[in-house]
Amino acid sequence: MTSNERTDDVQERLAISRQSVPKQVPEDRVLNFEETYLGFDLDGAIIEAARCIDCPSAPCMQACPVGNDIPTALKQLEAGDLDGAAATFRETSTLPDMCGRLCPQESLCEGDCVIGFAIRPNNAKEPPVAIGRLEAFIADEQRSLHGGYPLPDVAPKTGLSVAIIGSGPAGITVAEELQKRGHDCTIYEAWPEAGGVLLYGIPNFKMRKSILQAKIEFLKAIGVKFVFNTRIGPDISIEELHDERGFDAIFVGIGAWIGGKLDVDGESHLENVYMATDFLVRGNLEDHQLPEHLRQELHVGEDVIVIGGGDTSMDCVRTAIRIGAKNVTCVYRRTEAEMLGRAEERIHAHEEGVNFEFLTTPVEFIGDDDGVLKEVELVRMALGEPDDSGRRRPQVIEGSNFRIPASAAVIAIGYNADSDFMSETNLDTDNWHLVRVDEQTHQTNVPYVFAGGDAVNGADLVVTAIADGKRAATWIHQYLRSK
Repeated sequence: MTSNERTDDVQERLAISRQSVPKQVPEDRVLNFEETYLGFDLDGAIIEAARCIDCPSAPCMQACPVGNDIPTALKQLEAGDLDGAAATFRETSTLPDMCGRLCPQESLCEGDCVIGFAIRPNNAKEPPVAIGRLEAFIADEQRSLHGGYPLPDVAPKTGLSVAIIGSGPAGITVAEELQKRGHDCTIYEAWPEAGGVLLYGIPNFKMRKSILQAKIEFLKAIGVKFVFNTRIGPDISIEELHDERGFDAIFVGIGAWIGGKLDVDGESHLENVYMATDFLVRGNLEDHQLPEHLRQELHVGEDVIVIGGGDTSMDCVRTAIRIGAKNVTCVYRRTEAEMLGRAEERIHAHEEGVNFEFLTTPVEFIGDDDGVLKEVELVRMALGEPDDSGRRRPQVIEGSNFRIPASAAVIAIGYNADSDFMSETNLDTDNWHLVRVDEQTHQTNVPYVFAGGDAVNGADLVVTAIADGKRAATWIHQYLRSK
């Protein structure tokens, strides 16, 4: 291709408008838990892929934590090679169908897509290529073509074994990568089913659970074993896994699932005040998927208040709408501009009738004579000087207290590591109970123990957990080879 031909081709691609991704209308989707987005059809996906101009520097790849070869995959899709496109994504990602749905692409690959800020005639603007939705489409189509995940080549057995603690995205990734290398992998999961945050933290309207189930069946098919309802620490120690059960290496991928607390009156003892994880799993899953202590009725009523400003708070407000709440309010102590979650999730919440109280925070949960929540006292805030995160620090406006009725309240203000688990191990941790690891190898102070994902980083993205799992698997394999 000559330079003139290349220029003409780029101009033609820049002239293609972004293809809309069909989704359920708000009036319908609040009545079900099906995925909000319906996804591309083949024609729409091919046209959207044709918007990629195949930048020589591929900034979208640089912005992806796992380095997906996005331009190659989109060119394969454009040519109709869906299987090849999916294989390209799977070279670097173990969960492209999930990342395509769950990653904040606007701050990763799509945020660096040249199409989003390219100069066009009349200074017209177009959004970036819909990379996430295309990634999900491609992976979905491959599963459809093969009746599930295609099985990879698996190396001959090495006779070595790895215990993986936690079945979230990091643990799943380590298990897949090491099982393919010939090592016997066993995943230990404290909950009744596999998936970690992918099952217990992601509502069905963001990702249907059949995708996760297909992944678990794939792992079983290549030889990964699962042990459920087993907590490492109370039930069996890391040392016992190594010394008595004979695992040659161990990977800690337990995530960061302990919900943050407000520490205000009424939070810990009133009925119908829920932590986000408890609320989400009881609102989205069946009893058989839950541990015994969560198999109890969820009392919501008409007036639900959710405290927090991230994606989890949006998951909670949207779940509350779907399980019958009439008035759902999200309370956040800063303005919408400071919210850390995805803009599209807030848009969906607005469309579904959620109310927002910005620059507001609770100071007390108030119950009736039977100890059941009946209202929440709130106070107005003003933004002061920036804090360590760079966001302006909220400050209480004295005398601005007011109360609103509440039949249920959900606290969704972030997640922390499990300090109880960490205290029962010999692993070095920081002040936030996160595991300290070698940045390159993910090896801990105990040579046969490696760690990654939210247990190391704090609450983060699915894709960063995958990236950790890929790196850790490489170095666990090297460690095992050295034996």
